[in-house]
Amino acid sequence: DDETVQHLLTSCVFARQFWFSILQPLNLTTLVPNRRCASLAEWWKKSWRKIPKQHRKGFNSLVILGAWTLWKQRNACVFDGATPNIQRALQAFQDEFDLWRSAGAKGLTALGLERVVSVV
Repeated sequence: DDETVQHLLTSCVFARQFWFSILQPLNLTTLVPNRRCASLAEWWKKSWRKIPKQHRKGFNSLVILGAWTLWKQRNACVFDGATPNIQRALQAFQDEFDLWRSAGAKGLTALGLERVVSVV
């Protein structure tokens, strides 16, 4: 597949593994984007509608943080010669998640998770 932003953020195997890992602790694996997902915005909008109202702000933050993490991982591969590494991406996500919560991201706190991903 062409390396479009859509491919990088939702439809490639790496992205789908990543989304599965961060949505699993919320029991939202049914929302993981599939290969035929038309756009990040479409996937996000459809998924958002399925989230309980009290968790929607947290879900929005999760998606923004996830997309940012995937984009930074891609840039590390392209510009720094890094190899794609799902564990490193998940750890980077968890680190940012912790920082956002510490900075007062109430939506993320409302999700009730201390750890989003288990990194081995």
